[in-house]
Amino acid sequence: MATHAINTHRTPRFPLRHTRVLLPFLLLLALPAGRAEGQTFPFQDTTLGVAERVEDLLSRLTLDEKLSMMEHRNPAIPSLGVPAYSWWNEALHGVGRNGLATVWPMPIALAATFNSGKVEELFANVAYEARRKYLAARSSDTCTALREPTDYTGLTFFTPNINIFRDPRWGRGMETYGEDPCLTARMGLACVQGLQFGGRPAPAYGDAPLLAAACLKHLAVHSGPEGIRHEFDAEVSPRDLWTTYLPAFEYIVKHSDVQQVMCGYNRLNGEPCCTNNSLLNSILRKQWHYRNLIVTDCWALNDCWERDTVIPRHKTHATAALTAAAAFGGEVDLECGSGLDALRTAADSGYISEMIINEHVRRILTTRLRVEQGLRLPDSGSDLSPVRMAEESTVLLRNQGVLPLKAGARIYLSGPNAEDTLMPLGNYNGTPQHTVSIREGLERYFTLVDKPCKADVIVYAAGLNPQLEGEELPVDMPGFYKGDRTRIELPDNQSEELRKLQRKHKPVVLLLCSGSAIALDRHALRSKAIVACWYGGEAMGEAVARTLAGKHDHFGRLPVTFYKSTQQLPPFEDYSMAGRTYRYMTEEPQFPFGYGLNYATFSLGSLRLQQDGMVTGTVSCTDAVTDSASTVVQVYFTNPDDPQGPRKTLVGFQKITVAAGQTVRFAIPIEYAFCRQFDEATGQSGRPHTRTPQFYVGFSSADADLTPLNSIPLNGF
Repeated sequence: MATHAINTHRTPRFPLRHTRVLLPFLLLLALPAGRAEGQTFPFQDTTLGVAERVEDLLSRLTLDEKLSMMEHRNPAIPSLGVPAYSWWNEALHGVGRNGLATVWPMPIALAATFNSGKVEELFANVAYEARRKYLAARSSDTCTALREPTDYTGLTFFTPNINIFRDPRWGRGMETYGEDPCLTARMGLACVQGLQFGGRPAPAYGDAPLLAAACLKHLAVHSGPEGIRHEFDAEVSPRDLWTTYLPAFEYIVKHSDVQQVMCGYNRLNGEPCCTNNSLLNSILRKQWHYRNLIVTDCWALNDCWERDTVIPRHKTHATAALTAAAAFGGEVDLECGSGLDALRTAADSGYISEMIINEHVRRILTTRLRVEQGLRLPDSGSDLSPVRMAEESTVLLRNQGVLPLKAGARIYLSGPNAEDTLMPLGNYNGTPQHTVSIREGLERYFTLVDKPCKADVIVYAAGLNPQLEGEELPVDMPGFYKGDRTRIELPDNQSEELRKLQRKHKPVVLLLCSGSAIALDRHALRSKAIVACWYGGEAMGEAVARTLAGKHDHFGRLPVTFYKSTQQLPPFEDYSMAGRTYRYMTEEPQFPFGYGLNYATFSLGSLRLQQDGMVTGTVSCTDAVTDSASTVVQVYFTNPDDPQGPRKTLVGFQKITVAAGQTVRFAIPIEYAFCRQFDEATGQSGRPHTRTPQFYVGFSSADADLTPLNSIPLNGF
């Protein structure tokens, strides 16, 4: 038990055994003898620039070898000493599908922290853990990944998912950073920087070594329904495209050296995303000047040509070769899939020139060499722990004097998620050494009793699980279909059990375990305290217990709107933003975006908008039950000259920790990228027409929580 507790609460330490990973070591290790034996090539010389080495290797490849590089499972090329490599690996919230690994909270929970600095630190730890596993595996004499491409063993990760969580029914929303473009962009950027550069400042030059390679997915306008995603056409207006669905992608592309962008399964306004020239060429390459890899979602190209009686598909292209011609003759560099034969046919038929093939392979080799050259590993990992991140992601939605629980409180624990050790892990997860269930966590701090009548308080662990909501699941039952939800209310059986427990006349603490918003009925709303716990990772149970015990006051805030009922939502398949999320919703929600309580009381003062675009002020902490507490100060923008635009939109935020009884000053820069106004004439977003925009600052997106700032012309507008 003691060993488990240590592993749960602390990220692994990484010894400094590999100060630099030399490419010749990786390229020549354990390969069959061939021309590489006793011979070296310029591309193996790490003292040369990456571009020079890429050109040398490219010049030595046959056309067939080049084509083999354009499928995600790159075979070994023994004659050149080039090992096999698979581009497909996962690191959504920790190293996934590759044995024992730290499992952090799901991205929707990380978004609730509103702490981009901690998220970057987290993904730096993920990158170090991944690289340590990669080096250990490839130094083994029995390593087969050098000879045969093996999925989930490399350092190119298909993460982060920065799609907008526009509708709580979408099962994969737990993989995202919420419903807001600004929050999604900031958190997604933190993930990219942490994975690729280990939390260090990104180098100014473009061929710097990488710890790992991140991937923005899924471009674009991709958020369900899961059951028809292989044939679904997301019809979206230019306004919604440029003001909701694209901004996070554009922001990260322009603020980072992200190595991969993944095109989605769906069609966008009639054209499959992976053959969509307007999306991949006109927007991504030309307007945003993205120069790195474009990779398909796995087997997405099959949806264009395959005639399937089981899975409905787009069927937009007559043959696999014509699909390959459209994708690789355009901007796609790498297919996650098995279309190599179709690619060869397209090349042999003259649909794709060798000049274009060279450009694709040049990008592929550039990323691969940068990743394999690697960065220095630190002496140790950071002190950031899964339990701390789970604590910061927990959102206190209601507290009518019952929390924190008194020391020695007797708890009757019930509910479908009370003892579940799979639920906290979410999806795309690794395997932790130990997962702390909610029951195990509470047993460490409280006395658990076997009957409600013996208890001081009832804790009910409610919600969903990743076997009900997720990616294209084989589920068809009331309330759930193919991984999506058909209704967002708390399941009826849980509501009924809550009703019975409330008859025991003991205070009820309701824990909501889910990857999405849950609408609460009158029985749930009678709970004295309500806590959103999400899917909190391997240390979730410990974090829940510490939260209820008042061991911390660093709560998160909602990254999504909690609606009152399914009836407040537009049709799921309608991608119009009208009536969706806090930005366009006109009805009152159950709990608004950005909302969350603390045990302490916070207040704002001396608020002012500076001409340089900084929002300044003070935040004070009183009535604290701990030495310090954290809140999230949020800045919102409203454009009075754009009546069709969002009612308000987040343009800045900062998580601030304040010592008990103290006051601290803050300065929050406005993210001008999210103040832009859609121009009906050009069909794109640009600088707002107004010179005196209205900004608000507060503790949530609710009108009652916001204070208007002084209105002045800004230098950035």
